[in-house]
Amino acid sequence: MKKEVSGPGINKKPEEGCIVYGLFMDGARWEDQDGCIRDSLPKVLFTEIPYMHWTPCEKQKDPTDYDRVYKSPVYKTSERKGTLSTTGHSTNFVATICLPIAPEDTAKFWTQRGVACLTSLDD
Repeated sequence: MKKEVSGPGINKKPEEGCIVYGLFMDGARWEDQDGCIRDSLPKVLFTEIPYMHWTPCEKQKDPTDYDRVYKSPVYKTSERKGTLSTTGHSTNFVATICLPIAPEDTAKFWTQRGVACLTSLDD
């Protein structure tokens, strides 16, 4: 069964790459106006991350400025733990994604806050 993807600015399947959606951020929030992560709002534990268009590229041609991103882990659940697999990662770990940070922030700032992305919330 083919699922149609819709959302702000999403009209059709991309020519290259994929549309990723349904992720949540724990410990921070996405700020559309600035295009980066910011502090969570008071009393808001989790926020939804907007649709993302991921495109593959060769590492040598990657335009990402790795000094201006936070390498956020993505976990299946908010528990953030699981049995260690043979790779040394938790079975709850999915991937690492790079999220843009504000000019006044550092990746270390967000690491100390324990910011992570989740594929699902606890109910």
